[in-house]
Amino acid sequence: MSLQEVIKSGKSVEEAVKAALAELEASPEEVSVEVLEEPNRGLLGFIGSRPAKVRVVRKATPGERARQLMEDILRVMALEGKVQMQEDEESITLEVEGVNLGVLIGRRGETLNALQYLLGLAAGRNAGSKKRVWLDVGGYRRKRENTLRALALRLAEKAKKQGRNIVLEPMSPQERRVIHMTLRGRDDIYTFSEGEEPFRKIVIAPRK
Repeated sequence: MSLQEVIKSGKSVEEAVKAALAELEASPEEVSVEVLEEPNRGLLGFIGSRPAKVRVVRKATPGERARQLMEDILRVMALEGKVQMQEDEESITLEVEGVNLGVLIGRRGETLNALQYLLGLAAGRNAGSKKRVWLDVGGYRRKRENTLRALALRLAEKAKKQGRNIVLEPMSPQERRVIHMTLRGRDDIYTFSEGEEPFRKIVIAPRK
């Protein structure tokens, strides 16, 4: 793990900060600076002179803020789980593994979606850009996506065979996207959404 905080001295505050940035391998935008001591030239410019001293702390990234909140939630709920985080320029992925974590998923992933929303708020706090946050617990989303893909293909065949629209149950935007992407580009059926959130549904319709 890289350094998160250093205290450095120098002839000036600027010199001390520059030394701290070099050690942290960080840019000025990535840190906060606290001046602990202002430089003092002393008597005649050298007797009793005192250098500047600064504390430079690396700011938490959006992903680190989201991970910290997730770890706090686990602790408050007395749940044992390990949080893995990956972060790039556009998104943050958090995966929680452990035992008895079903309470974090909820009915049809409703609690999981709510937690994902909260983590997105935490990640976006004081951030210059908003990154998409993706949360999974115990591989639930991957399993659910596989189930949704299979469902989409099965209902597409049903819509084609019966020549009528098939209306699915209300789903989250993330789950609706799985259905749309699975059936995208077919020349025998097409999909569209109808209704208002949180009751918005996908319709699978045969092409005529």
